[in-house]
Amino acid sequence: MQEPQEQPMVITCPKGLESLLAQELTDLGAQGVKLGVAFVSCQADQVMGYKVCLWSRLASRVLYPLAHFPVENADDMYQQLLQINWLEHLSDRQTFRVYFSGTNDDIRNTHFGALKVKDAVCDYFRDKTGTRPDISDQPDISIHVRLSRDAISVSLDMAGEPLHKRGYRQSQGLAPLKENLAAALLTRAGWPKLMKQEDGALLDPMCGSGTLLIEAALMAADIAPGLLRNQFAFEKWKTFQSPEWREIKQDAENRKQAAQESEVELTLIGYDMDEKVLNKAKDNARRAGVMHFIHFKNQTLNELTKEKGLPESGLILSNPPYGERLSDEVAIGSLYAAFGRLVKQNFANWTLGVFTGNPGQAYQFKMRAHKQYQFYNGAIASKLFLYTISEGSSEKAQAQAQVQLETGKTNEPVVLGEGAQMVCNRLKKNLKKIRSWVKKQNTNCYRLYDADMPEYSVAIDVYDKWVHIQEYAPPKSVDPEKAENRLRDILDAVPVALNIDREQVVLKQRKVQKGKRQYEKQDKQEQFFEVQEGNCRFYVNLTDYLDSGLFLDHRPIRMDIAQWAKNKDFLNLFSYTCTASVHAAVGGARSTTSVDMSQTYLNWGRKNLALNGLADTDHQFIQADCTKWLEQAQHEKDRYDLIFMDPPSFSNSKRMMDIFDVQRDHVSLIEHAMGLLRPGGTLVFSNNLRRFKMEHDALEEFKISDVSEGSIPQDFARNQKIHQCFLIENKS
Repeated sequence: MQEPQEQPMVITCPKGLESLLAQELTDLGAQGVKLGVAFVSCQADQVMGYKVCLWSRLASRVLYPLAHFPVENADDMYQQLLQINWLEHLSDRQTFRVYFSGTNDDIRNTHFGALKVKDAVCDYFRDKTGTRPDISDQPDISIHVRLSRDAISVSLDMAGEPLHKRGYRQSQGLAPLKENLAAALLTRAGWPKLMKQEDGALLDPMCGSGTLLIEAALMAADIAPGLLRNQFAFEKWKTFQSPEWREIKQDAENRKQAAQESEVELTLIGYDMDEKVLNKAKDNARRAGVMHFIHFKNQTLNELTKEKGLPESGLILSNPPYGERLSDEVAIGSLYAAFGRLVKQNFANWTLGVFTGNPGQAYQFKMRAHKQYQFYNGAIASKLFLYTISEGSSEKAQAQAQVQLETGKTNEPVVLGEGAQMVCNRLKKNLKKIRSWVKKQNTNCYRLYDADMPEYSVAIDVYDKWVHIQEYAPPKSVDPEKAENRLRDILDAVPVALNIDREQVVLKQRKVQKGKRQYEKQDKQEQFFEVQEGNCRFYVNLTDYLDSGLFLDHRPIRMDIAQWAKNKDFLNLFSYTCTASVHAAVGGARSTTSVDMSQTYLNWGRKNLALNGLADTDHQFIQADCTKWLEQAQHEKDRYDLIFMDPPSFSNSKRMMDIFDVQRDHVSLIEHAMGLLRPGGTLVFSNNLRRFKMEHDALEEFKISDVSEGSIPQDFARNQKIHQCFLIENKS
């Protein structure tokens, strides 16, 4: 067995903070400072560890070394751990917890490794004292064991709770910024230098729970962040050096007192639109003892302006929302654009710092960053962008704002990236090509783009003044970051090509829907608006459901139904929002019957009927499983002259008695539907299963005409397999 080797003290931090932490440790007097990935090491000394725990604004944990030795397997590790003098560090009356990281061929998971360490510590105490210490989630002693390259490093956590948990933030918003990351952002943005100036000022226009402002105040007031904590783990150690700790802590108290007596004057301002979150920020500032330094105000970003009394220069630093889903991209882009515009208009000679996990949207600020730094916010790769607001750019922004105020239009040119410009050019070309055809169709809803460029695989549909983008989940072989960047190109290009606001663009990512998800709401915005199709008006909703309420590819079929249905009884199976029924009714149908499993869609259909000025006297809406309803209807007297049936490709909804498969079940569906036709009647059968094959042999008693080619409109010409359509009649 080899002798344990000495190891350095390890101070961990979020990835990206290593160089800042190294400088901070050097300033505190640490020797032998070396950088690692998400950690910095230095020469081991408990007193140095006390200083780091008390004063570090950037560290996460301080790991004091006990031993470092090679291991061959789990049993070897167990035997090596028994050689550590655990009685020197804790007693059998104290509690402990093991944190284990790393694996090798023998120790294949961290849970097993932690159990092996726990067994060694407990067996050591049983052998030495006859009793063992207990395990606890809130332990007196935290033992950290790191397995790397068949060697383990054993350390004790000096702080206990991670150091970023200062103790003041008991209230927080939805996406809190960790305190040590906030301190790093302030350092990179130049706050330590600025706070020493007479007119130094810091403004956070989207301050959330106030972390950036509170950390800035702690820095300026020379308050050691560790003073806010009740206790550190090292105070429970048997090797705790109490006199040295009291001296270090007293020095920090003296520095805090000296700063207060010097009457530090700070200009720290925080705005937020959410009053509840702002109240949390105030509570946090009070607990940190810096409330008197910070002015909080409830206001929206649109109200951002330079208040009277603010100095000629200062720092605006913020961590604006950056969206957890790609569907947030449009709103986030608008927010960033507005933020950049308002800062340029009102804050000449100031520095703007923006920390974001969505660096792809940084161009929305329409400024060139003079510096940018890579950080990690948890697992999210993020960047801090720093901009200088020149007098010239501020005057230009003010002039553009005046033009917009007077004319209602902005003369600010929109600059697109290479990919976005390529998409924009294609959209403009498509729009020019299709415009006259759309006018002849008497419609304001149509497909503008259908994966014309394979790398930009989306469908873009226009609904009057709104645009609906549907992105199909890319295959796993496509790099996720590349897919996101391409989608951002599309989101940037659409408003420019169609000359609309970003708020009028709705994005959805289509995935295979199963069970109840086929009918569940996707959102709850209730944003219904009217569109035109031929002689009919329909309500559509682009946000709340998987589809809009109007299948655009069936436009020709619906137009034909309007002509065929005059003076006839019309049956619409799997009717969805009953748009075909409305066309039939407007075309002069004697009656319409709409059958669907979803009461939500049937109610939508009633509204569509009413929108066209039709009473529902001769129009029925039946909630039922169409397959079961068809079987039962064979025994009823009602018969129809025209039937439209557009079943789903597949459904395993719990509302259905059985799993539905259109390829397997279409013969039975058609036979039952044909049983409801009057002599001379027609069944229009459609579906969107790309590999669908009509079973002609099983349906040889009927005359079946494939009209798919003629049923696909010009705006879907690129996708000839969007659906298949058949006219079916009795041969007799």
